[in-house]
Amino acid sequence: MKRFVPIFFLLLSAISGCANHYYSIKEDGLHLYLLKPEADRVEFASSLDAFKLHSAQKIDAKTWEVQLPTNREFRYFYLVDGAVFSPPCRFMETDDFGSSNCLFIPGM
Repeated sequence: MKRFVPIFFLLLSAISGCANHYYSIKEDGLHLYLLKPEADRVEFASSLDAFKLHSAQKIDAKTWEVQLPTNREFRYFYLVDGAVFSPPCRFMETDDFGSSNCLFIPGM
């Protein structure tokens, strides 16, 4: 039994590590959330406006939020403290620079 305890915690941390990004559709649009408690600055870039950078808002000790007034398909990534970051997403693609972008596809 004792040898299974480390495996359990390893699996638990792997699962929770992937749950650092989610979204919610509300009346005022799409809300994207990124759990990055260690970050000092988070910016968001998407294909909706040619990947212009937008500052994310820190809404609690670990969560950053971006609000978008749309519910249409787009590609996106974050800059976390100046470094490109694509969180684990349901849909991803490789961009022309060898990095990854998340895809938001409404209804999927």
